[in-house]
Amino acid sequence: MAVAVFNGPCSGEYHGNLGAKSSGTRRVFVQTETGCVLGMELDRNDNAHTVKRRLQLALNIPTDESSLTFGDLTLNNDLSAIKKDSALLLTRNAMHRSSSSPCLSPVGKNHQQRDMSGPIEILGHLSSYSRTNELVKEIVEGIKNGVEPIPINGGLGGAYYFKNSKGKHVAIVKPTDEEPFAPNNPKGFAGKALGQPGLKRSVRVGETGFREVAAYLLDYDHFAKVPPTVLVKVRHSIFNLNDGMIGNKLQNGKKVSKIASLQQFVPHDFDASDHGTSSFPVAAIHRIGILDIRIFNTDRHAGNLLVRKLDGGGRFGQVELIPIDHGLCLPESLEDPYFEWMHWPQASIPFSEDELEYIRNLNPAHDSEMLRTELPMIREACLRVLVLSTVFLQEAAAFGLCLAEIGEMMTREFRSEDEKPSELEIVCLEARRIIAEREIAGFDAESGEDDILFDIDCDDAEFDRASKMSGDFLNQGSFSYASDILNGHHLPSEVESFEEDEAEGSLESYGDKLPLSLKRMDSHERSQDYQNGKPEGKCLVGSVSESRRSAEELLPTTTSFVKLTDMNEEEWLLFLEKFKELLHPALAKRRHTTIGHGQRQRLGTSCKF
Repeated sequence: MAVAVFNGPCSGEYHGNLGAKSSGTRRVFVQTETGCVLGMELDRNDNAHTVKRRLQLALNIPTDESSLTFGDLTLNNDLSAIKKDSALLLTRNAMHRSSSSPCLSPVGKNHQQRDMSGPIEILGHLSSYSRTNELVKEIVEGIKNGVEPIPINGGLGGAYYFKNSKGKHVAIVKPTDEEPFAPNNPKGFAGKALGQPGLKRSVRVGETGFREVAAYLLDYDHFAKVPPTVLVKVRHSIFNLNDGMIGNKLQNGKKVSKIASLQQFVPHDFDASDHGTSSFPVAAIHRIGILDIRIFNTDRHAGNLLVRKLDGGGRFGQVELIPIDHGLCLPESLEDPYFEWMHWPQASIPFSEDELEYIRNLNPAHDSEMLRTELPMIREACLRVLVLSTVFLQEAAAFGLCLAEIGEMMTREFRSEDEKPSELEIVCLEARRIIAEREIAGFDAESGEDDILFDIDCDDAEFDRASKMSGDFLNQGSFSYASDILNGHHLPSEVESFEEDEAEGSLESYGDKLPLSLKRMDSHERSQDYQNGKPEGKCLVGSVSESRRSAEELLPTTTSFVKLTDMNEEEWLLFLEKFKELLHPALAKRRHTTIGHGQRQRLGTSCKF
C-alpha cells in the first residue's frame, strides 16, 4: 500500500498516533464471509495458518480452501501488517463458495471464554473516539439492567436501536453481515458473501460500516455535524442469523458476536423530505455538501438528512441539519454520485470566507494516512478517490465555483438511457491518456494510436475497454473538446463494470422493495415502501420465500469510466499533476457555461423518473 506524505498539520477531532507501531500481543477480530466473528489474541509467532486453525476449531468450519484478507492484502503467512483491533475477513476461494453454508454457532470452550470480555468492544484507538466511549458505557449499563435493543423496521439492512439504562435510544447499531445482500440480512435481501459487490458495485458487501466511521473521522471540527460513529464488536441475541445465504432465518435466541457500526442516536423532529428545503440554513447545506464532495457520496438524499427544530416553534422556524447514512461514500472507483442538495437554491450561493478557508486547509495526504491508521482495512482505491475528490473540491472552490456547479461537474448525464462520463471523469480520462502517451513514447512501437496500452495492469480486460474508449473519444484534439463530448458526442456502448459479470435482472422489476436511489429516483425510503413490494422473477435455489431473490440479479448495472488503483505510486503522482493542469480549462468552461446558459438540471443515477 502506498504511504501518503504529510504536508502539514490538520486540525480536528482525530487524536490517534499516526506513527504508532503494533508490538507484542494484539487482539484482532476475524469475520467469516457468512458473518461469524471470532476475537483472538495474536502474538509474534502467529501466522495466517494458525489463525485459520483457530477458526476451524472454534467455529467448526473448513478453512483449507480459504484466504485470510485484510483490506487489499491477502495474508499468506506474515501478520506483521496487522495492527491491534483490526478486523480480518476469511473468504472461501471462488470455486469452493456455496450459498448454502450456514453461519454456525461458535463451539469450543476457548472461544466462549474469550468472548466474555464484554458485550461491546471498540475496534480502534480509544483515544480517537472519546465521544463514543461514554456512549458505549451507557449501552453496556443498559444491557446489564435488562434494557433490550429493538430492531429498526425501516431501511433495507439490519439496524437496531440500543438504549441506556433509562430506556432512551442512544445509538444505532448496523451489523456488517446484515447489510443489503449480506448473508444475514433480515429483510429478504440476502444472497452474497461478504466482500462481493453490493448495492453499489464499487462498495463491497460488509464494507459500509467502516465508511460510516470514515465520514465521522473526516468531519473535522464537527463541521458538517456527522454524529459520533465507531466500529465495534458487539454480542447480543437480538441480531439476525440466516440459514446460509438463502435468507431463511434461524430463530435460536443465542447470543452472537458481530462487527458493526455504532452511531450516536440524534433526537430529531423529521427528515429533510418532510420539510420545505427553502428554509434550510445556507451554511448547513454548504457544510454537508463540502463533506459529500470530499467523500464522493453516492447516496445523499433528503431521507438521510435529519432535521431538528432549534426554537421549539412552528414548522418553519430555525432548524439544524444532521447528515447520516454514509455507508455508500468512498467508492473504489469513480461512480455517479447523488447530491440532492445540488438542486436546492442554497447550493447556488457562493461559499463564505470561512467555508473557503476550511476547504483550503484540507490535507488529503493527512486524511489518507489517518484513515489507514484508524481503519486499516480500508482499501487503497477508496483513499485515492478521497484524494482526487478533495483536490477537485479545493481547485474548484478556489476558482470561484459554487457548490451546485461543483456537484454538476461530478454528476453524469443521461440521454436516451445512455450514461455519459461526468466532466470530472473526462478530465481524469484525459490525464490517463497523456500518461499512456508518455508510456508508449519509450517503446519502438510500430502500431498506431489504436494500439495504445497503459503499462499498468494491462491484462485487466475491464481497464482495457476503458482505456480504448478514452482514446476513441478523447484523442480528437485538445481538452477543450471535453465539454463538447458531454453535450453531444456519444460513447461506445461497451463500458467497464465493477465486475466482469454484469447483473442480468432489472431493478424496476423488484417493485418498491429496493431503495429508490437504485432506480434512479429520489432515494428517500419509507418502511411501507418495501413492506408492500412484491418481487417477481427467478428465486435462489433452495429459497422458501418468493420475497427472496438472487442478490446478483438485483444489482444495478453501474459503469466505471475511470480506475485509479491500477497506477503505481509514480504514475499516481503524475496523474494528479496532469489532473490539476487539465482541471483549470474545464473549470473555465463550466463557469462560461453557467454564465451563458444558467445551471442545467442534470439527473444522475439516483434520479431516473
